[in-house]
Amino acid sequence: MLGRPPSCASQGQGELRRDLAEALAEAGRALPAGRLARLGATPEVHHGLRDPQAPATGQKPSAPQAPVTAQKPPPAPGNARKPAPQPATGQSRGAAGQTAAGTQPTVPPSYRIGPQDTLLITVVDEAELTGKFSVDADGMVSYPYLNRVRAAGMTATELQNYLVTQLKAGYLRNPQVRVDVDTFRSQSVMIVGEVRQAGRIPMTGPTMTLLEALVLAGSPTAKASNEIIVRHRGVDGKDPEEIRVNRRDLELGKSDVVLRDGDLINVPTAASFFVDGMVRNPGTYTLEPGTTVQQAIALAGGLTDRGSNRGITATRLVNGKTTEVPLRLDDKVQANDVIRIRQRFF
Repeated sequence: MLGRPPSCASQGQGELRRDLAEALAEAGRALPAGRLARLGATPEVHHGLRDPQAPATGQKPSAPQAPVTAQKPPPAPGNARKPAPQPATGQSRGAAGQTAAGTQPTVPPSYRIGPQDTLLITVVDEAELTGKFSVDADGMVSYPYLNRVRAAGMTATELQNYLVTQLKAGYLRNPQVRVDVDTFRSQSVMIVGEVRQAGRIPMTGPTMTLLEALVLAGSPTAKASNEIIVRHRGVDGKDPEEIRVNRRDLELGKSDVVLRDGDLINVPTAASFFVDGMVRNPGTYTLEPGTTVQQAIALAGGLTDRGSNRGITATRLVNGKTTEVPLRLDDKVQANDVIRIRQRFF
């Protein structure tokens, strides 16, 4: 038996329901969730259809997340990279070389090169001809292209001009040369006496002071005198010169002496004297230049309760003979004096 065909009314209702569902779906996609909530609707599409961008039912929409970007860790303290130095502008290599070579040597113009000195020779743009060269015992220097060159007895400027002339003769078109003395070993002074390392001391430069020489000699010993004698040798027919320096003034920077090649420095043993008799601390004391009898008594601690400042005598060597001489308080004490302080009677 054939079924009854659907009526026209049923077909119209089905089409109406489909149109309504599509309209609701379009409305759900077009309106925001808050607007739908106020209208009493949900973002879900009716009749089983759902907005793919809407959150699931019963879940709150999460806040939008900011995009995550990779961050570099901060540099460790003290390891910050320093900017690379920028090369100087406005100077070419050749110009800089000519400036360095064109200046005069730093050694005094009168200094004469000697054996054992070390020379610093610079030729612009010529690495083979630039370097340190020692002056041999015979005063000669072994130099590229020129073989053996005599340097002893010449100043740095004279040797510089000589090298320019020789290199220009057949090797370089316009040589830029500079000659300096790197180490000074040809000049020295002699130090003797009460120092820790007596002997010959090479000068550290074209000039050297007395204080520098004493430091290189290990400083004076405890027995050293406070007076140092410097003897300059005669130069150009002049007589030798002797200079006496107070060591305390030297150490305090109040005085100093510029040494010359061949100078003799004598640090003598300190002279002494002896105080005996009615003083608090009898004994031997270092004699300072100009020490008086009264100062000698003070060094010995002063007089005792029974000591007298009258009738003071000293046993002294006079003309090779031991003699007892009377002393006053303002008399000068001499080396090896034996001073006796008498006892007062009342």
